[in-house]
Amino acid sequence: MAITWKLDPTHSEVQFKVRHLMITTVTGYFKSFDVEVVTESDDFTTASAIRFKADVDSIDTNNQQRDTHLKSADFFHADEHGQITFVGNKYEKSGDNAKLHGDLTIRGITKPVTVDVEFGGIVVDPYGQTKAGFTVSGKISRKEFGLTWNAATEAGQVVVSDDIRLLCEIQLVKQA
Repeated sequence: MAITWKLDPTHSEVQFKVRHLMITTVTGYFKSFDVEVVTESDDFTTASAIRFKADVDSIDTNNQQRDTHLKSADFFHADEHGQITFVGNKYEKSGDNAKLHGDLTIRGITKPVTVDVEFGGIVVDPYGQTKAGFTVSGKISRKEFGLTWNAATEAGQVVVSDDIRLLCEIQLVKQA
């Protein structure tokens, strides 16, 4: 029998990090996102569906001017591509760690991506809900997804690195 797991948004976050001027790292978040997983048991290797989506308009880097620029056609083009999606197609477990393979779509461009998953475990909370926790991390090339805007400093350094590091803390709730 299929089991559906839905996101616990109050105990989850989606974060990204990018090098700025190649000397510091800027951190950003997506404040509005969703995750749903369908499994055959509490073993996530039986997942038959893994879906993630983030609303581009919810991007937050703690700087409104930068957030507006990221939503513009220079980067995510939120008016035309309002969501980032990931559809997982293979979960490979090795102990408490795993690799999740799937298709990431940003700005209408879909590419295969593999991320690392650390399984935190399954517990029943004080309210009787069964929850599963995961730390998801990985790295993508923003240019592969059409996020090609950049500028150069007087010394010839790029303003924004190509590599984007991803870090997500995901807590799922087993549905009755």
